[in-house]
Amino acid sequence: MYIRCIDAIYYLGMRDQAWLQQQLGEIWRLHFPDVQERNPVRIMFGRRAYRRLGSISTDPQDPEQTIIRVTGWFQYPQIPVEIVRSVIVHEMCHYAHGFHSGGAQQHTYPHAGGVIRREFAERDLEELYDRQQEWLREEWPKFLRKHYKGNYIKNPNKKGNKQ
Repeated sequence: MYIRCIDAIYYLGMRDQAWLQQQLGEIWRLHFPDVQERNPVRIMFGRRAYRRLGSISTDPQDPEQTIIRVTGWFQYPQIPVEIVRSVIVHEMCHYAHGFHSGGAQQHTYPHAGGVIRREFAERDLEELYDRQQEWLREEWPKFLRKHYKGNYIKNPNKKGNKQ
């Protein structure tokens, strides 16, 4: 199904839950084949958050299941697929380190000492990490200015920047 907006035509059927699950499966197969799936992992679009682009948690209804959520903004076709994939990789790094995976946590804090960047590098994804950081710094604020109707934060990567 297509919808015409003021400045673009969007395809509404592509970025759905099935597409997201396919992205997770492909990333797992290509970049995390060493990580055992200790419990079922579901991925879903969450609310349209502008700062927290992804999260990983244990399902409150089923503690044996892991949920990865990505911001609902990622359903928009203007967001490059590689940005969506980089956030999924980020959450998979947490899973690989034992956060919400049923395995032993390898670190006390999920982001301590640049562990995510090192994991990207160890999985030969450092270029993806760098492109993600650049896109978020340069393009994400532009996207939000255009689409976000609430209290917009000028640069979502800097705290205390309300306009």
